[in-house]
Amino acid sequence: MTLLREFCAENMERVPAAIAAGAGRIELCDNLAVGGTSPSYGVIRAAVANAAATGTAVMAMARPRGGDFVYTPAEEQMMLDDVAMVRSLGVTGVVFGCLAADPATGELVVDRAMTERLVTAAHGALADEAGEPIAPVAVTFHMAFDELAEKNQLAAIDFLAGLGVERILTHGGPAGTPIADNFDHLRRLIDHAAGRITILPGGGITYENAEAVAGALGVHEVHGTKIVKLA
Repeated sequence: MTLLREFCAENMERVPAAIAAGAGRIELCDNLAVGGTSPSYGVIRAAVANAAATGTAVMAMARPRGGDFVYTPAEEQMMLDDVAMVRSLGVTGVVFGCLAADPATGELVVDRAMTERLVTAAHGALADEAGEPIAPVAVTFHMAFDELAEKNQLAAIDFLAGLGVERILTHGGPAGTPIADNFDHLRRLIDHAAGRITILPGGGITYENAEAVAGALGVHEVHGTKIVKLA
């Protein structure tokens, strides 16, 4: 099976070159220095138009700010609005992640109610101003997942798979650690997912090691800002 390389792009500047270099999917997000936030309407529209000619998928992040992944009701509404907007522009999918503190333990867990509402916004019925239906889009739960303790990660996989979320983007360990150091944990996550949801490795994966990482983990999708070789 051909390896799908998801290229993380901060704007349109490198998108055409990334597609030409073999990126099979584009993830759009602004402000990579803070881990990514929602890209602009104009960037999304341009990327979708550019990718359409090659059949390349486009994912757009819905995240109103940098910092933690515990959001207020006002921030949730911003994310819901972003999901509706990107659907109207014809993206393939949306990328988000919402956490909350467990009231019993204080540990971070997936904010189940907020996540369910956002997944419904991505997968549910939506119409344009003329009343024409807008196609549902896929969902990736992003690296907010890596903020969870391992036992809470396994519970999160079960919950997200049950909601019909398509994939989870994870480094498999703390940010900045070599991806190879996280192979054992990533394998545990992949085994637990058992094909119910895609575990998408990212962080420290480049065009130079992508094939080796995919082979070591038995995955068919990888993610990164350097996942294809650009001139």
